[in-house]
Amino acid sequence: MHHFLQPASLAVIGASEDSESLGGLVLRNVQEGGFRGKLWAVDQRGEAEVFGVSRVAQISELPVIPDLAVICTDIESVPGLIDELGTLGAKAALVLSGGAHLDRDRHDQESVKKRMLSAARTSGIRLLGPECMGIIVPGRKLNASYASQPVKAGRVAYLGQSGMLANAMIDWAAGRDIGFSHVVTVGNSVDVLLPDVLDYINQYSPAQAILLHLEHIRDAQHFMTALRDASRNHLVVAIKSGRTSAAALTEPLVTPGIAHRDAVFDAAFSRAGVVRVDDSDDLLDALETLSHMRPLKGDRLAIVSNGLGPAMLAIDKLISAGGRLARFSNETREILEQQGLDISKPGENPVDLSGNATPSRLVKALAIVSADPGVDAVLLVHAATRLAPSQETAQALIEQRPKVRRNLLTSWMGLKEAQAARHACSQASIPTYISPEKAVKAFMHMVNYQRVQTLLQETPPSLPFATSATIRAHCHGLIQAARADGRQTLTHGETAQVLSAYGIPTAHSLYLHTPADAREKAAQIAGPKALKVVHEGNCRPFRYRKHPHKISAGLLQDLETPEQVADGIVRLGDKVREKFPDYTIREYCLQPMQRGKHSMQVCAGITRDAVFGPLIVFGTGGYKANVLADRQVALPPLNMSLAADVVGRTHVASLIREHSAEPEHDIKQLCELLVKLSQMATDLLELQGLELNPLLLNRDGMVAVDFAMDLGKPARFAIMPYPEELREWTTLKNGWPVEVRPVRAEDAPLISAFHRRLSEQSIRFRYFHNKADLSQRDLSILSHINYDRQMAFIAEYQPEEGEREMLGVVRVWNDPDNLRTEFSIIIRDDLQGLGIGSLLMQKMISYCRHIGIIEMVGTIMMDNRPMRALMKHLGFKCRFDMEEQVVEAVLRLNEPENEWQRHRLESSV
Repeated sequence: MHHFLQPASLAVIGASEDSESLGGLVLRNVQEGGFRGKLWAVDQRGEAEVFGVSRVAQISELPVIPDLAVICTDIESVPGLIDELGTLGAKAALVLSGGAHLDRDRHDQESVKKRMLSAARTSGIRLLGPECMGIIVPGRKLNASYASQPVKAGRVAYLGQSGMLANAMIDWAAGRDIGFSHVVTVGNSVDVLLPDVLDYINQYSPAQAILLHLEHIRDAQHFMTALRDASRNHLVVAIKSGRTSAAALTEPLVTPGIAHRDAVFDAAFSRAGVVRVDDSDDLLDALETLSHMRPLKGDRLAIVSNGLGPAMLAIDKLISAGGRLARFSNETREILEQQGLDISKPGENPVDLSGNATPSRLVKALAIVSADPGVDAVLLVHAATRLAPSQETAQALIEQRPKVRRNLLTSWMGLKEAQAARHACSQASIPTYISPEKAVKAFMHMVNYQRVQTLLQETPPSLPFATSATIRAHCHGLIQAARADGRQTLTHGETAQVLSAYGIPTAHSLYLHTPADAREKAAQIAGPKALKVVHEGNCRPFRYRKHPHKISAGLLQDLETPEQVADGIVRLGDKVREKFPDYTIREYCLQPMQRGKHSMQVCAGITRDAVFGPLIVFGTGGYKANVLADRQVALPPLNMSLAADVVGRTHVASLIREHSAEPEHDIKQLCELLVKLSQMATDLLELQGLELNPLLLNRDGMVAVDFAMDLGKPARFAIMPYPEELREWTTLKNGWPVEVRPVRAEDAPLISAFHRRLSEQSIRFRYFHNKADLSQRDLSILSHINYDRQMAFIAEYQPEEGEREMLGVVRVWNDPDNLRTEFSIIIRDDLQGLGIGSLLMQKMISYCRHIGIIEMVGTIMMDNRPMRALMKHLGFKCRFDMEEQVVEAVLRLNEPENEWQRHRLESSV
């Protein structure tokens, strides 16, 4: 990526002085941008120079190998040009060329994209594009694009998949005096993907905020890892086009159990700590709000206005978006009433100063309201009057801004006068909007940002449930038996066994096969009974009918006697054989009727998306659940905090809080259920879908009445789940039985206790400075890790009496290319000499070698002699850096597989 974004030399291929030449336009932009490196034009036609730049006819005639080649020729010629560039030794090619049917094979020839990628892989050259706008890095005087105007340097990075939207964003930003650190579009993404660029921006860019435009995602795990890493260090605002099936360029994907697949992207952005906006206007509005506002503590908004009508519009928008109108304290009410600053609703929110408000009175009201402890932010809604012209009011506000103690948003309504006020506020870093509704929407972006960032960094409580090898083996056995029988589904009875193994209660059921079974066993269930026929057609989850309770669906209710049950088996069997002759009847399920307990019906389960893999779903139950707007989606793995966020966003939670005698207990039960489903999805990779519907929640607890499970290919998760298979047990020299396992988010208290037992010297050896206490952010970073890019193994000891103890930890951070990893290790001072350091390092070396890492590196302080001795014992090569007074330790784990990997390793030494 350095060759793309920090090139020292550049060649534009297809550049001419023709007025319609794309290459000529790009060359002019490169020149006007002030590019400081060497520059060439490559074109077979024309004079010795193109716009004063030296021209060569062929790539082979270039005097030196350019860091970056920008290709602007006809798309059919691009594969051949990539081959030439690769032969020359170039490392990066930016393809602006485009055309129709890039993915379509023609006769005996592969598609253009396949030929481009094949040519690139031969030499290892990396490709960005085709059909991208280009790359703009104002801070490095690089504008290798067809952008319509110069771009100011700033602290915002724009990464997208559409060149035209990037052009529009550049123009909008120029109108708001916003600059960019980077503007990069990836176009059709034949090689370098958006997450690759995101990784680079996260590590090397001075950007404070990242604007992200998405059309599609190919590799969800790569995308989510890069996005989660970036959002820990930057404000990330994302917009996704193609939200509806009508806007999709390809056949829209269908995710069983989710009526509107866009909810999956909502879940992904939320899990990554990203603010999602709905339209292009909101993109810059959200950026302005989030860049200029301090972190919020809540969602309580106070509104000050010089008219009640505009204020009421803001209130309507606030409540409908899920925000709260702040309630003033008695002290604030008294001050407002005494000074006569509130006309329509004295002492209440909104504060209406009416049309005779002056700039000074508005500023005074803002200062009073912002001092109230029950207010999280204040919105000023202003329409111009003779007593309070917009620009004069804005100037007064800017001068008195320090007196407003809370986050401040402004809405200057109108166009002619209001435009100057908006510009003045924007220049003073006060968020400003054209309407009250837009201001409230932007405020709610901030509220949602704080929520998702809190979830990203929160250290969750302990998991309520952990599976054992016995549980997993039993469930895998059921799946293998179904596979051996040629089935893609589990029967009702088999699914009940899986649920029971994971601690999910199911309704008492008898599984019958013949009328004789019914006569013999039906009396075991007292009272009215329900009988369901189980066949291949109704063993699949998330399949709903218009009339689910009719006999054609396979259900009979209110059966009393064994004879009625036996007769029901005959009737249901005959009906299935008549209507669904291809279906084999697996069994009949007999359950007691579930009436009279004031139960709430909910639906929960697991489904699988074609891109994001396994998903957890939850919401209102019943057979109309798929069309109700209450189904929430979450990406596993889940902990109790994430599960609580999912449950809390449903109507189910609202009903429980309104009607339950023990709302917290009931909500906790549902959260535990979602965590168990998450664990099930992680353990049983062939589980494609599981639906619990209805799941009854009442005074007796929670019970799954009906459920279905089907199977598929082993799943790939968008967020890599906890690697259970890496846990192992051993015995130390002192006889302690110790578990060595990957760290998990719930280990934050364990890490904190471990840190308190370290000496100042051990802390200095680990962090290179004294770090007496770990902050909440520190604990989040140390316990919440992306397992596909980081790993941490801890050694844990459980005394016979007392709490678990952490003895030591080793960590690695892999680079995005998975070639080199940096390690650190720390052992408790009172446990030195027991072999814990060697045990942890050998475990980590084995793991890194297995996943294909080529080199493991570490930096050791010169006076850390025990660590230097350990490195020598493990075979590391050590190099002394006398200037920095450190030792660089390197261990080769694997050999590079191709030229590109060798170049990457050499260039980062």
